Amino acid sequence: MILTNKAFSGFSVNDIKKAKSFYQDKLGIEVTDGPMGVMELHINKDSRILVYPKPTHSPASYTVLNFPVDNIDQAVDELSSKGIRFIQYGGEIKTDEKGIFRGGGPLIAWFEDPAGNILSVIESPERGM
Repeated sequence: MILTNKAFSGFSVNDIKKAKSFYQDKLGIEVTDGPMGVMELHINKDSRILVYPKPTHSPASYTVLNFPVDNIDQAVDELSSKGIRFIQYGGEIKTDEKGIFRGGGPLIAWFEDPAGNILSVIESPERGM
């Protein structure tokens, strides 16, 4: 089998310098530079995510990265204070004025990285999602 416990995910961005600043400075994630202009996000000691530059980048139309948090309101307030704007949705996933979906299921708020990829904070007191 080719499957291992060392698998990792990745996604593209159109400007690796802007992405590095965003993930490192605004989200507080450890970021390291890799070969050929890529960077790695170190989520914890066992998880890494590859972020690579792509001149023909198109933002993902789905959530590429979810960050479990203990308190969604506190997380949204903290990120908003750093200039992060939360996406306002209507319809079935209508969000409130802060950008939080409170319509059943986990509380979640979506935002974008500088390349337009969708990220979220999701309330998970156990952080075991």
